[in-house]
Amino acid sequence: MATERGEVRIGIAAARFNDAITVRLATGARAALRRAGVRDEDVCEVWVPGAFELPLAARALLLHGRVDAVVALGAVIRGDTSHYDFVAGECARGLQQVQLDVGSPVVFGVLTTENTAQAIDRASVARMDKGGEAAVAALEMLDALGVIEQYGKSR
Repeated sequence: MATERGEVRIGIAAARFNDAITVRLATGARAALRRAGVRDEDVCEVWVPGAFELPLAARALLLHGRVDAVVALGAVIRGDTSHYDFVAGECARGLQQVQLDVGSPVVFGVLTTENTAQAIDRASVARMDKGGEAAVAALEMLDALGVIEQYGKSR
């Protein structure tokens, strides 16, 4: 895990919209980080209005919060309008762009579901624990980037 190379700092950016879901995602993410040896004081958690705002928060965490990776958490649940498609798609595009521009992991822990029941199931720490999975993915990406960096130094 990334913590074996030394201390890591992780940002959690969570959307308040659908907070009954995102609070569960954040709880799972924090628990997974603790299990991996990341100290609570090395996790900066910020809450933004909705999933659409997550890319800016992720960018700010990486550039100004001095974190090594960001776990972006949200829940976009399909409704009767096309709003779902715009928010989910632009959130994903924005998070990917931040990751590529900054060169640090930004994990897409945003649920995109057909209904609230699906979102609750996926966010549940006792069931699917998608928040925990996203946190582990962030640590795995830090490990992968560390391997690449070490390989480059050995040449």
